[in-house]
Amino acid sequence: MKKVLVAYMSRTGKTEKMAEYIAEGIRFTGHTVDLKKISENKDEKSLTGYDGYVFGCPTYHRDITEGMKTFLFIAQKASLTDKMGGAFGSYTHSGESAQMIYDTMQYVFKMEMVNLGPLNLKEQIIAGRDGMRACQDYGKAVGQMLS
Repeated sequence: MKKVLVAYMSRTGKTEKMAEYIAEGIRFTGHTVDLKKISENKDEKSLTGYDGYVFGCPTYHRDITEGMKTFLFIAQKASLTDKMGGAFGSYTHSGESAQMIYDTMQYVFKMEMVNLGPLNLKEQIIAGRDGMRACQDYGKAVGQMLS
């Protein structure tokens, strides 16, 4: 059994819901999950002890949030090279955040990313069955990659 950190930022609750569904999917594969807001991770020590990392935030003004930018600088200090990773985000219009986080994890941190790419869902889809399934399936892919 491996341990995964799902860290997220959410303003309206949509990205938080995605994080919860992704965590469920990971648990379906038999792994444990710590689900935390990015604000709970104050330094790189809070990111140690995990086999996999999944980070998410919504897109605001075609960008990731300032809080996520700060969190990614903290994560960079945690030496996540060769660790398993995934990224997700919600959006109403453009949806760039998930890909930005994914690219940072893959190319800057040098992590082994889930082969599905980033999960990016329009906010109105998240509350429905399709949104829940997409998130759970993403979590399952993360869990299977760790197995």
